[in-house]
Amino acid sequence: MTHVVAVLALPPVVGFDLAIPPQVFGTAERDCEPLYDVRVCGLAPGPVPTTAGYALHVEHGPEALAAADTVLVPGTHFVPARRDGVLPAEVHEALARVPEGARWMSICTGAFVLAAAGRLAGRRATTHWARAAQFRRLYPDVEVDEDVLFVDEGDLATSAGLAAGLDLCLHVVRRDHGAAVANEVARHLVVAPWRDGGQAQFIERPVPVDDDGSTGPTRTWARERLSEPLDVATLARHAAMSPRTFARRFRAETGTSPHAWILAQRIAHARHLLESTDLAIDRVAADAGLGTTSSLRAHLAADVGLSPVAYRRTYRASPRTATNRTAT
Repeated sequence: MTHVVAVLALPPVVGFDLAIPPQVFGTAERDCEPLYDVRVCGLAPGPVPTTAGYALHVEHGPEALAAADTVLVPGTHFVPARRDGVLPAEVHEALARVPEGARWMSICTGAFVLAAAGRLAGRRATTHWARAAQFRRLYPDVEVDEDVLFVDEGDLATSAGLAAGLDLCLHVVRRDHGAAVANEVARHLVVAPWRDGGQAQFIERPVPVDDDGSTGPTRTWARERLSEPLDVATLARHAAMSPRTFARRFRAETGTSPHAWILAQRIAHARHLLESTDLAIDRVAADAGLGTTSSLRAHLAADVGLSPVAYRRTYRASPRTATNRTAT
């Protein structure tokens, strides 16, 4: 009764992207019990060419999609979706097997396939920054944000290029089963459980050059003081910069604004406290810098769709009750 993740490899698939979901989801467990059943499939069982000049043998054909709780399309150079914005009949037939209510995910240029299938119309998504302009031309009805590492809309999640697939998959494990499980997966993979900033820091475009230094030390300082007021003026004063210079440098380094970054840190800390302590809800809100219980409730509902009490109950539940939870 584990959550089935079906990974659809369309040729030529990006081998790096294809390896991420089995590694991340396949490592996630609680009390030595696997939390996901990962099934890599193609349009037919057998070898699938990769973009790196070798083929990968997949055991499953499209029938694996019929059992999926999550369908994930890794990066691909699949010509119909990448060049023409369409999918051939055999791919439409394969995707038609996916159960209603399944979660859809993509890594890197796998977003082209989801868009060609009509899954991203009117939705926010991301893809590799170098392919964002092409994506917009082919799929103008999708709201593309190339500055972020991933976009999670609950039933739909897309990641930026290549290694951002690790960020997205770890985020989904964290969303499904809590920070402790995701951190253990990250520890096993020897990667950071959470990376600051977004894809913007990797985009080939001019970054302001000055002698103001990095905002990194201030970010570290702020993480240790999330319960205190942390507006741009306070952060800039610590960094010995003007607020305007600090905000510009901060976005160049992280791909997001200081306000959005602080809020994300506070929500993450609140989730950690709910999972790992018995602190009262109002104390969690105060310690995370979110102020009141109602503020914590609103932010947590927007982030994971749960109240603080429900979140604590879900992520501190027994393995049996937590294993079959599906994010919505």
